[in-house]
Amino acid sequence: MDPVTQGALGAAFAQTAARARSTGTKHLWKAAVVGALAGMAPDLDVLIRSSDDPLLFLEYHRQFTHSLFFIPIGGLLCGLLFFWLFGRRWQMKIGQCALWATIGYATHGLLDACTSYGTLLLWPFSDHRFSWDIVSVVDPLFTLPLLAFVITAGITKLRRYAWLGIGWAGLYLLLGYIQHERAVVIAHQLADSRGHDVRRLEAKPSFANILVWKSIYETDGQFFVDAIKVGVFDSHIWRGESIRRLDVSRDFPWLEPESQQARDIKRFDWFSAGFTAVDPDDPTRIIDIRYSMLPQEINALWGIELSKGAGPREHADYFTAREGGAEAGRELWNMITK
Repeated sequence: MDPVTQGALGAAFAQTAARARSTGTKHLWKAAVVGALAGMAPDLDVLIRSSDDPLLFLEYHRQFTHSLFFIPIGGLLCGLLFFWLFGRRWQMKIGQCALWATIGYATHGLLDACTSYGTLLLWPFSDHRFSWDIVSVVDPLFTLPLLAFVITAGITKLRRYAWLGIGWAGLYLLLGYIQHERAVVIAHQLADSRGHDVRRLEAKPSFANILVWKSIYETDGQFFVDAIKVGVFDSHIWRGESIRRLDVSRDFPWLEPESQQARDIKRFDWFSAGFTAVDPDDPTRIIDIRYSMLPQEINALWGIELSKGAGPREHADYFTAREGGAEAGRELWNMITK
């Protein structure tokens, strides 16, 4: 999720652990600050980059810092840092600060797993990328009420508002799960209407909402992408595009199997959960078809680019393509409000 949402959820959970002190004043705003900063801290893994290896950050983002097994370590490190920064000024005990930080830190990986990007919750024991696909990486309807409850708790010094924020977050995620399951059913019905034998199928929320979903399924080496609006009483389908699944030996017969570019394809394919294809507009590019500006399109937001002239140890290039965002945003809004 975005940093604001991660911080708000970490703050809300930390506030529930804030107890009354001898003065009778509850330190809810202090807990909120510590919990929010700790809740955002795991995303510092984006700083793990290399100018020589463009794909390194893909391997480490949402990796060890997001693992459930790293929570005690990450929480303690954050607690020690924040105690050093704020402890004396705010008259906090180190155990209190560590507790708030650990609680805030613990929320991060689980919330990220609710999105579709993929989070290594069980690292180092498993490289499986958990992606439950029930909420977008940015969703104001999820974030703004949660943030309002956190702020209200800090102002009123009443923990019940923090609990209400957590309740709202849980309710929204439950609604996202229900919407996801409904979208999956509709997507299977659409595939059946085409006479397709589905090998695998996923439904992902489009940007900033849980009404319009991107459906992706594979059949006979082909991916089909559609958009599905799951309304309260009815649904609507925007039939999308199809594309052949990546086949390295077919699509890049010139590529040496032991070259670094070939290894980079495997790394990118793992990151993309196998939802990879050759860019229809550029045969030197491999794209992740799970993400696009509009859910019914195969207009990928990122991918890797190969070069025939690259040496055996040269890496593939990583690229992003996010042009036309404003126009796509207007079209998506029309789909949401249809």
